[in-house]
Amino acid sequence: MLKKGNVTKLLVKQLVLFLILLPFSRIYGLITGIRNLLYNRGLFESFKPDILTVSVGNITVGGTGKTPMIEYLIKRHRADKSVRPFDLATLSRGYGRRTTGFRITQDQDTAETVGDEPLQLYRKFGRRVRVVVGERRADAIQHLQRHYPEVRRVLLDDAFQHRAVQPHLNLLLTDYNRPFYADHPFPAGRLRENRHGARRADAVIVTKCPGDLTVQEQDRIQVLIRPYIRPETPIFFAGLRYGRPVPFGSVTSAEELRDVVLVSGLANADLLEQYVQQVFVLWEHFRFADHYAYTRADLDRLLSRLAPGVGLLTTEKDRVKLDALLTPDERNRLPLYSLPIEVEFLPGYEAKFDELLQTTGY
Repeated sequence: MLKKGNVTKLLVKQLVLFLILLPFSRIYGLITGIRNLLYNRGLFESFKPDILTVSVGNITVGGTGKTPMIEYLIKRHRADKSVRPFDLATLSRGYGRRTTGFRITQDQDTAETVGDEPLQLYRKFGRRVRVVVGERRADAIQHLQRHYPEVRRVLLDDAFQHRAVQPHLNLLLTDYNRPFYADHPFPAGRLRENRHGARRADAVIVTKCPGDLTVQEQDRIQVLIRPYIRPETPIFFAGLRYGRPVPFGSVTSAEELRDVVLVSGLANADLLEQYVQQVFVLWEHFRFADHYAYTRADLDRLLSRLAPGVGLLTTEKDRVKLDALLTPDERNRLPLYSLPIEVEFLPGYEAKFDELLQTTGY
């Protein structure tokens, strides 16, 4: 634990660094503001797709729970038994992949060819949903419209700043623990653009909320968000729900899993670590960078930390990368598990969110 004097020195250093970086943040904010103005005035072309598009994004660098929200929307769509297979597609840039251009995820793809999050989506929903990557979203959507007429809806992942496409519904996610209204543009803060960029949102979802968030606290947050969005824009509150650990192989079982080594490659793994500490006995937590490309040497180091009665627990996003490095024997013999993470709206908000989706036609 840091001593009081050391804490003070650390805070002073952080303040000095913030003040040094603040002028650069203003320059960055000015540049992104000019870009948005050019789009708003029609000087930069923006494509409005014929097929229904829903964008899920944020204005901060780092995780706000976009992938769990994409999964929530996929599951809601699949709950309608009248929809046909591949009526829905997801489209993302495919961050971290070594390929370029338009690509529909197939069985032989890896995180290197499509990115870790698209591969995660494909492994879970690929039998009924087209999982597409393409850095030029407008071109990718037009390609889908021409060659895949069965696709009638597209979920755009991390596309809030991708102004080249005008979605029919623009969902803005903001982390309860680091809301955009209390942040600054990069590099002094973590914003990708100025706070007022939130005016483009058709709905704001405050994610990663504690389950016991009071109505009074919700009202306070809404008051702080309102100056940056349109008057009619609804605000929703949601948390995360963790599922039962899922074994990598067919032999192991999660029934007696208690002691774990946690492995995560996330922008912010604090909430995950807190949950694991509450439910399991956490031996170690190996933190890697977001979208980290694991090597066999990394895996060997992680497996060396296992002991009798100790399992390895990781995220679904990290699982698809670690699993590719395992031998069949390791996959079925070792106690390796992934932890599902789902969106869970706070009481009173799910029905209202469903109404918004229905109004949009999703």
